[in-house]
Amino acid sequence: MLYLRRRELKKKMKKALISLAGVMLLMTSCGGGLKSLSADNFKVASNPLEVEGGQVQATINGLFPEQYMNRKAVVTVTPELRYTQNGVQQTAKGQSATFQGEKVMGNDQVISYLLGGHYTMKTAFPYEAAMQQSDLYLTFDAKVGNKQVRVPAVKIAEGVVATSELYHQAVTTAQPCVAPDAFQRITEQRLDASVKFLIQQAELRKSELQSNSVQDFVKLLQQIARDQEGLNLSNVEISAYASPDGGVKLNEQLANKRQQNTESYVRQQMKNANLEGGVSSEYTAQDWEGFQELVKASNIPDKDVILRVLSMYQDPQEREQQIKNLSQGFKELADGILPELRRARMTINYEVIGRDDEQIFSQYEQDASKLSVEELLYAASIARTDGEKEDILKTTNRLYANDARALNNLGVLALQQGKKGEAQRYFQQAQTVQQLPESSANLGLLALQAGDLQQAENLIAKSAGANGLSEALGNLHLAQGNYALAQQDFGYRPSNSAALAQLLNKDYARAQQTLKNVKNGDAVTDYLAAIVQARQGNNDAAASFLRSALQKDPSLKSYADKDLELKDVSK
Repeated sequence: MLYLRRRELKKKMKKALISLAGVMLLMTSCGGGLKSLSADNFKVASNPLEVEGGQVQATINGLFPEQYMNRKAVVTVTPELRYTQNGVQQTAKGQSATFQGEKVMGNDQVISYLLGGHYTMKTAFPYEAAMQQSDLYLTFDAKVGNKQVRVPAVKIAEGVVATSELYHQAVTTAQPCVAPDAFQRITEQRLDASVKFLIQQAELRKSELQSNSVQDFVKLLQQIARDQEGLNLSNVEISAYASPDGGVKLNEQLANKRQQNTESYVRQQMKNANLEGGVSSEYTAQDWEGFQELVKASNIPDKDVILRVLSMYQDPQEREQQIKNLSQGFKELADGILPELRRARMTINYEVIGRDDEQIFSQYEQDASKLSVEELLYAASIARTDGEKEDILKTTNRLYANDARALNNLGVLALQQGKKGEAQRYFQQAQTVQQLPESSANLGLLALQAGDLQQAENLIAKSAGANGLSEALGNLHLAQGNYALAQQDFGYRPSNSAALAQLLNKDYARAQQTLKNVKNGDAVTDYLAAIVQARQGNNDAAASFLRSALQKDPSLKSYADKDLELKDVSK
């Protein structure tokens, strides 16, 4: 009897336990709690994470499994990047996202209990150097109704690749903008002189030959003949014209005769000056083009009517008749326009030959004040030593204080010598004298080197037209994470920054070639070469470049030890 009672009691207890388990299961799935999630429920687009434009970027694709999201639940998911800095555990929180069950009255993304749901989160963390060794977690703030529910945090990614941050080292060797000189040893010049003819005549009048323009023409021929070292005659051109108000046949003869008479005069003047050179000549029988230009530039009240009438006729004879008709109605045509077209133009094309390099430096030693600012800036650009260059630039600034180019180029020289403070003072001084785009760009480069991207952007934005601006733009775009644009800016000029942009664009073949061509490559050059080789699986070559980089700059070792790019490369 006692045995039967115990047996019945056990059955009742078993039923109660089964019932309790069912209730617990029901509470877990539909009522009380939420299950734990695992790393399998999440996929990070880049694991390890990567720094881009100074931000650790993360794109997370998540999955709430089937029969997970309680219909009354609200779950807020927050990415956290956990790392140690100076021995202290740090946590950087990213952008949260909130999800809700089907019975919650809210505006967040609804996740079906039966079907589950996919979602994508994007977040970013301001980069700190200590984040190279870090872990990305997702934390969950969950409620079912008014009850707080614990869901454990999940680790979903490990480590940060910070290769893009090497721009801080690369930009230190960026080429600053040199303010250019406009020196040209040989410059092409021309001098025009004109003579006018009376209507239907081709003789050169004495009054015309005594005009200032003709006298200057003759004097220049004589000067060129005397100064063979400083001036060189290219040729003399002659163009003769007839106004379009005569007959075609008459104008042909008239313009041709004017050409011949003018050419004879020019050749005689060259002979008198004992000057040899080519003479080319041509004539235009009916100068319609000149006529239209003069009418357009005139103050004739009805000039539009005149031009419109002429445009209606293409036949020369019809046009001539219209000219005659219009001349009778518009006195300005007969008195002001047509006489100007009865002319010949004489043009001397010649070269002005300036000092050669040896003469410039000789004059600098004798009396620098007799050199132009362009000659001085040119001399500084070809000086053999930095000391000579500095001396010439300081002299240029003393003699031409209102020209800021010498100050800018003194700053460039100081920056190339590693004197950042001195360079900045020169660039700022240049800006007080003249708003040079080169100085603004160079101050932008210094701001980049100091890590002030906003100031760099403001300064470089004011540098339109600067000589060598693409170098500054490329480094700015590189720092901002615009790698494709940076690569385009750099073009084929070899530099550490250009190679880094190509590397970040995964253009490894070009990056490798660029690094080979970097003049006076340094530790950063070799370090970038190591990464290029490592990304292509050439670990032996990567190790060789890394050893060279650390030999040139041992301070890189602490960075290299944490660099996930080189985790498989023996250090």
